[in-house]
Amino acid sequence: MAKERLPWSALLALAMAGFICILTESLPAGLLPQIAQDLNIKESLAGQLVTLYALGSLLAAIPLTTATRGWKRRPLLLLCIFGFLIFNTITAVSSVYGLTLAARFMAGVSAGVLWGMTAGYARRMVSDSLKGKAMAVAMVGTPLALALGVPLGTFLGNYAGWRLIFGTVSLLTLVLVLWVLWKVPDYEGEPARQQLALHRIFVIPGVRPILFVVLTWVLAHNILYTYISPYLGETMLSERVDLVLMIFGVTSVIGIWIIGMLIDRYMRLLILVSLVLFALASLAMGIFIHQPMMIILGVVAWGLTFGGSATLLQTAIAQAGGKSADVAQSMLVTAWNLGIGGGGIVGAILLEQTGARFLPISLILLIVMALLVAWSASKHSFPRQVKDR
Repeated sequence: MAKERLPWSALLALAMAGFICILTESLPAGLLPQIAQDLNIKESLAGQLVTLYALGSLLAAIPLTTATRGWKRRPLLLLCIFGFLIFNTITAVSSVYGLTLAARFMAGVSAGVLWGMTAGYARRMVSDSLKGKAMAVAMVGTPLALALGVPLGTFLGNYAGWRLIFGTVSLLTLVLVLWVLWKVPDYEGEPARQQLALHRIFVIPGVRPILFVVLTWVLAHNILYTYISPYLGETMLSERVDLVLMIFGVTSVIGIWIIGMLIDRYMRLLILVSLVLFALASLAMGIFIHQPMMIILGVVAWGLTFGGSATLLQTAIAQAGGKSADVAQSMLVTAWNLGIGGGGIVGAILLEQTGARFLPISLILLIVMALLVAWSASKHSFPRQVKDR
């Protein structure tokens, strides 16, 4: 019997959708000074472009994923992609802060629905023996956006302007529409008779500890990532934000490759090790703020550990959710975006009250909380090995 092959074109289209999601979400982090100057606002207010995006995803993920779980998959995917096209274009041309925030919110709504369906979509394209690999391919857009898209956008934004960067993302979205129509198969939605109530999905064994780890891990990450430019402004790397973001992104790609290789056998261990190394990286970046090499090493460890986090956590909750995986994924998206939005808000408060240099140290408590819950959680949350339910 011929060996089954991955549907690379279809999976990479999903990865491209994730790439655009992460670009849309994260570009403001590298362009805060330019956005703030252009819109005549403080950097802390410019950081709320990240917060409003996250808020849109947060509010939309569960209700819209639940409402659309009976829809055919490809039309829903295309609707989300068109959302990015429209609202990134508005962001690119708007000179009104309130309108820009509204566009960011609606882009976040599109992301909330898209992330809720991506993992399930990828898993339906392959047999059980390839589900883990399919998810790793579909999720590769996230670290690639961090490795290439955000640093390149930051670099070009310094010369061509941040508005041109958002316009370019809209052009990429047009390409993706054609790609999806050409290569991505369609699937039926979840039959109404199989749809569990939300509260029954929430209490499925293993779901709640995963959501707690998602929230604390992503909150810690985004406190630092959203305000990486002000933090680096306190260091000798103040003029190399683009380089630091590229190092973070490249190591994130390496991280997801490592996760893809090992997740089927060592999922629990990978999560625990990632959290420990992230804590050590945060400590190093906080203590050795005047030593560029230590900061770079901290960023390397940060990227290696966070790059595969989405694959690890989405695999965990898809497995825990079973037949209700899409709605369980939407709960993960909600927790994830609570972390993103909370990172924007908490980071802004810390930036104003304590200064950017103390941002890395502020992460330690959150990471330790995530580590303790992951360590003590049952096998339903973070089993040693990945097994389809």
